Amino acid sequence: MVALSSKKLVVCVDNQGYRASLEKRKIYIVLRDQKAEKHGLMRIIDESGEDYLYPKDFFRPIDLPQPVKRAVMAA
Repeated sequence: MVALSSKKLVVCVDNQGYRASLEKRKIYIVLRDQKAEKHGLMRIIDESGEDYLYPKDFFRPIDLPQPVKRAVMAA
């Protein structure tokens, strides 16, 4: 199991072209994908519950207190 502290959270700030898959102002979990990052993409667990690649510019990193982060990850 991956440590909670190593998981990254982002908030969606743009969903142009992906309105069915991404919601603006929603928090998403990022899965590390160095190959995708080199191409300006992020691997996000989206509304389908699956992970897909989206433009990195669609998201902003967020830092939450550990109790809040645990609650978001458990949801």
